[in-house]
Amino acid sequence: LYVTSKLFHEPFVADEYIERLVWRTPGGGSRGGPEAFDPKRLLEEFVNHIQELQIMDERIQRKVEKLEQQCQKEAKEFAKKVQELQKSNQVAFQHFQELDEHISYVATKVCHLGDQLEGVNTPRQRAVEAQKLMKYFNEFLDGELKSDVFTNSEKIKEAADIIQKLHLIAQELPFDRQVYFSTLDICKYHDLECQLIQEFTSAQRRGEISRMREVAAVLLHFKGYSHCVDVYIKQCQEGAYLRSDIFEDAAILCQRVNKQVGDIFSNPETVLAKLIQNVFEIKLQSFVKDQLEECRKSDAEQYLKSLYDLYTRTTNLSSKLMEFNLGTDKQTFLSKLIKSIFISYLENYIEVETGYLKSRSAMILQRYYDSKNHQKRSIGTGGIQDLKERIRQRTNLPLGPSIDTHGETFLSQEVVVNLLQETKQAFERCHRLSDPSDLPRNAFRIFTILVEFLCIEHIDYALETGLAGIPSSDSRNANLYFLDVVQQANTIFHLFDKQFNDHLMPLISSSPKLSECLQKKKEIIEQMEMKLDTGIDRTLNCMIGQMKHILAAEQKKTDFKPEDENNVLIQYTNACVKVCAYVRKQVEKIKNSMDGKNVDTVLMELGVRFHRLIYEHLQQYSYSCMGGMLAICDVAEYRKCAKDFKIPLVLHLFDTLHALCNLLVVAPDNLKQVCSGEQLANLDKNILHSFVQLRADYRSARLARHFS
Repeated sequence: LYVTSKLFHEPFVADEYIERLVWRTPGGGSRGGPEAFDPKRLLEEFVNHIQELQIMDERIQRKVEKLEQQCQKEAKEFAKKVQELQKSNQVAFQHFQELDEHISYVATKVCHLGDQLEGVNTPRQRAVEAQKLMKYFNEFLDGELKSDVFTNSEKIKEAADIIQKLHLIAQELPFDRQVYFSTLDICKYHDLECQLIQEFTSAQRRGEISRMREVAAVLLHFKGYSHCVDVYIKQCQEGAYLRSDIFEDAAILCQRVNKQVGDIFSNPETVLAKLIQNVFEIKLQSFVKDQLEECRKSDAEQYLKSLYDLYTRTTNLSSKLMEFNLGTDKQTFLSKLIKSIFISYLENYIEVETGYLKSRSAMILQRYYDSKNHQKRSIGTGGIQDLKERIRQRTNLPLGPSIDTHGETFLSQEVVVNLLQETKQAFERCHRLSDPSDLPRNAFRIFTILVEFLCIEHIDYALETGLAGIPSSDSRNANLYFLDVVQQANTIFHLFDKQFNDHLMPLISSSPKLSECLQKKKEIIEQMEMKLDTGIDRTLNCMIGQMKHILAAEQKKTDFKPEDENNVLIQYTNACVKVCAYVRKQVEKIKNSMDGKNVDTVLMELGVRFHRLIYEHLQQYSYSCMGGMLAICDVAEYRKCAKDFKIPLVLHLFDTLHALCNLLVVAPDNLKQVCSGEQLANLDKNILHSFVQLRADYRSARLARHFS
């Protein structure tokens, strides 16, 4: 059995167990080992081992049964012991309840006894205190203060308490004795009060916070407590304003006091608020007055800048002070302090602002016109001017003499930037300095000044001058500068619109003034667009007039009906070359002067008029076969020029015109076929007939018969 037990290893694996048994048995090895394999011996070993295992199993089973019986016996004993402990616990709990009831009874007795003792002791203490007060009272009546509490400076706290009580008693005396006693009491009361304040002052200079707290606590019941606070505030500010920035000094002072005031006074928020009030009403108000009064009447620009700067720095200081505990409504408290400083300046702020902005804007414009040696001409207003304007819009006639501007647009981006910068600063000051209820109205007033000087006095004046400078359509070699005016006016108005959105809109977005401003802006835009449209229309007429002059001067009748049909060496006429060069130059100028859809609109109008001019021009001549070919070449060149417009309608018009010119050279037998082609099929027959009539051979009966 010992050998058998040694074969068991943890963890138990049956195959490994058999393998170990085989190797331990003689003759159990392989045939090639030192001993030959003996199956009988191995079988005998297995049988013996099985018997040993059975015996071992029986022994283990008996041991398990014995342990189970022992476990059951111990479990019963443990359960019995637990029951006994539960009974003991119940007995102990009953004893604890009895003890608790006894303790409660004793405590009740003790409390009752304490109440009785207190009822006896409190009157006794009051009697003792009354006796002491009577003793001190007699000393006052005798006029001699002999007690140590009055003569010992170290007992000033106790003396203060006694004097305070005697002062209250004096109020209850009969009048004759009250006068006598109060005289002595008041003298001592004030003397002691002065001593306490002096002690507080000395402790503050020494930096003894604990002593300051003790003295402040004693003075709390005296009338001179507020004087103590005043002394503290005054000494706090000694040496506090050493920097050049009084606002930064004030912020640092309040931060320092805020850290220590709670360790000294029982009402720190009241003391800190009083300090801040003192700083605002004395230091800051005096500083603001010194800064503003000297330039209030003499220099409006400096006055407005200083007012804005001082008000901003004051409100920034107020924002920092909002972090401190100043009582329940510190926002209202600080707002009232700021208002008390600036109210006299803010009442008429907008009048100063608008007056300065008007004078400054007028000066900027005048300086510009002076630099151009230009005397602004008066632009009429009223019924006559309105009538002229309506006539000009409907007839496109230049009313009044044309003015030679020598290429000057009278628009300056520098002037515009200066005006917008001044207005931007005015909007910023308005936002900061205006009362919220007045802000939209004040912002609107500033906006109207901007409209007056930028839009009317500068842009509108330049447009009027530009319109007056546009020559008549029959002028020769006219210089067209109005497109330069258009370009600069467009750029300026973008800047104006940006300022409207960035600086004015936030000030009026939630007020009825918004619709008023939008309406005024709309009126200005419509007024300017009307004049721009008129000027562009007249400029286009001038361009067409220039083309007419070129064609009239350069085009000859012999160009399209040469004397020698076989000796034509040119590809297109000289008139065509010059007109195309002029048109390309004007197209480029239009593209540079405008943006967006405006470019396409103006180019389309110019292209349509250009086409009409060429169409009517070609109708004036008679064409031989070779002349018709040259006309086709000219129109092809015009069409190539029309491609630069990048307008489909214009290109289509010249494509059709090119197809019409083919009628000048096509063989008579093919006329009907060409007229029914894709490009000419939809045209009116009279138009086709008018072109066929331009042929030199039209009068031949054969051609007329074919076309009819």
